[in-house]
Amino acid sequence: MIRVLIVGVGNMGQSHALAHHKSETSEIIGIVNRTGRLLAGGLDKYPRFETFEEGLAQNPDLVVIATHSDSHAEFAIRSMELGADVFVEKPLAPTIQEAESVVAAARATRRKLVVGYILRHHPSWMRLIEEARALGGPYVFRMNLNQQSTGAEWEVHKQLMQSTSPLVDCGVHYVDVMCQIAQSKPISVNGIGLRLSDEIPDGMYNYGQLQVTFEDGSVGWYEAGWGPMMSETAVFVKDVISPHGSVSITDADRGASAEIEGHTKVGGILVHRLDGDHFITLPDEPDHQALCDAEQAYVLRVIREGIDLDAHMSDALESLRICIAADESIRKGVPVSLI
Repeated sequence: MIRVLIVGVGNMGQSHALAHHKSETSEIIGIVNRTGRLLAGGLDKYPRFETFEEGLAQNPDLVVIATHSDSHAEFAIRSMELGADVFVEKPLAPTIQEAESVVAAARATRRKLVVGYILRHHPSWMRLIEEARALGGPYVFRMNLNQQSTGAEWEVHKQLMQSTSPLVDCGVHYVDVMCQIAQSKPISVNGIGLRLSDEIPDGMYNYGQLQVTFEDGSVGWYEAGWGPMMSETAVFVKDVISPHGSVSITDADRGASAEIEGHTKVGGILVHRLDGDHFITLPDEPDHQALCDAEQAYVLRVIREGIDLDAHMSDALESLRICIAADESIRKGVPVSLI
C-alpha cells in the first residue's frame, strides 16, 4: 500500500482524497486541513492535522498538494527531500524560478513529481489533440474559460487572486493543450488585462487574455475572467484551426460558468475538413470525480512502475512559462520574448 498524505481539501483536494479513499493500492494516513472544513464521502474518518509539518511527520510515501499556489514549491520540495513522491495541483508555482526549483529537487532526489494537468487524463481532450494533429499545422488556437462567479465562488476567486491571476491559474491547462498540438517552440507572448473590481488586490487583474506565437507560425489566444461582472455569453470556446480545416469542442450542458463540474465537459467534437464535416459523439464522458480518480490512478502507476516523468515536468514548466510571460506582459505593457 502507498501511504498518502492529503494537503489542502478545497474542491480539488477533496476530489483527490476521494480517489485515494476508493483506491485498493493506496491508503490515506492523514489530511492537512487548516480550516476545519467538513469533509464528505467518508473522509472525516482519517486523522486530521492543522499544519503541514504535523502531516509530513507521518512519513508518507506520497504527498498530494492541493493548497494555494504560493505554498506549492515549499511543500513539494520539503516532501521530496524527506523521501516522498509528490502530486501537486497546477499551477506548479507562482513564479518560473520557484517552479524550476521544484523540478530540480525532483531530479536531485529522484522522486516522482506529477503536476495536476487533469485534461491529460480526459479521453475527449485527448481525442481533440489527436484530431487536430491529424489535420497538420500551422495552427490557430482559440480558447477561453470565463466564470461569472458570485457568492462562495467569488470568495474563492478573490482568495486565489491574492497570489495568482486567472490567466496563470486556469491558462496552464489550455496552453498545455496548444503545446501538445503545435509541438513547436513558443517564441513570444503578449498579454492584456484589466482589474474590474476594487475587491481584489492592487496590481492584480481579474480579466486577461494572452496571445502566443510559435516557431512554426502557429498562433493562439486564451482568455480568462473571474467575477460577478463577467458575461455568461461565449464563456467556453475551444477551437483549433489549420489550413486543412478545424476541430472544435461543441456545447455541452455544463451549467453556470462558475461550476467546476462543467469546466471539462465536452458535448462532442466537430471535425471540419475542406471536403466535409464529421461529428464525433462522446457518450461515456467522465465527470469531474472520475477524472480525478483517473489522475490519481496514474500517479500510483507512476510510482509502482517507475515511469519516467522528465518530459512531463518539462511540459509543465513550458506551459507555466508562457502564462507567466503573459502576466509579465500585462504588467509591463510590452510583448515578452521566450527565446
